[in-house]
Amino acid sequence: MINCVGLCLFLLLTAGLAVPAAGGTEFERDILPASGGEVAVTFIGHGSLMLEYQGKVIHIDPYSRVADYALLPKADIILLTHHHQDHLDETALNLVRTPATKVVLTEKCAEKVAGRLVMGNGDQQTVQDISIAAIPAYNIVHRRAGGELFHPRGEGNGYVLSLGGIRIYLAGDTENTPEMKALRDIDYAFLPMNLPYTMTPEMVADAALAFRPGVLYPYHYGETDPNELAALLKDAKDIEVRIRSMR
Repeated sequence: MINCVGLCLFLLLTAGLAVPAAGGTEFERDILPASGGEVAVTFIGHGSLMLEYQGKVIHIDPYSRVADYALLPKADIILLTHHHQDHLDETALNLVRTPATKVVLTEKCAEKVAGRLVMGNGDQQTVQDISIAAIPAYNIVHRRAGGELFHPRGEGNGYVLSLGGIRIYLAGDTENTPEMKALRDIDYAFLPMNLPYTMTPEMVADAALAFRPGVLYPYHYGETDPNELAALLKDAKDIEVRIRSMR
């Protein structure tokens, strides 16, 4: 796990850099220090992120509504957390996919996407020298009008990536599940607050206080105010809440 104290100055200097995109849009980008080389995180929007590490490009849940993926780098790895259209967007997927791209996804996603690596809850794989663990992503409380959970257990994954000596947790669409709260040694966590589908700020704070990531990014937060989360965690000095544009 990284030593946040020793890296505070570096983080302050490299966090929040803007990356220009075609069409006049600018995506924010953070540079995460790691023993194996820097990890660049580009905040594309909604649940969509792009990681760059040692020349590899990793797209997470590419979504056409938030970017023109024809203008973004091609993917070495694509991670899909679940099959809903704002996470499995075949148009965006195909714009960044090449014949060499490894697409990591759930069984439900595999019904629409050919030539892929299926990971079930609890599975672990090493893909292009990056360790990937699939963490269950599901609702416990929030339901549709008919009583069905928005995200039933077993259909969605979050992913923990281990690369360059750091661990990054990309939670997908989920609530504060026991599996999430049991995680340990997470350096950077991306937790969703897109109501009513995922977590309230209180749920995110509850999870963060259980597994205590070094840096917590609220993402895919819709109309929820991420500053509410920052206020809830203001006394947790070992957890930095870092807010980026991820509606």
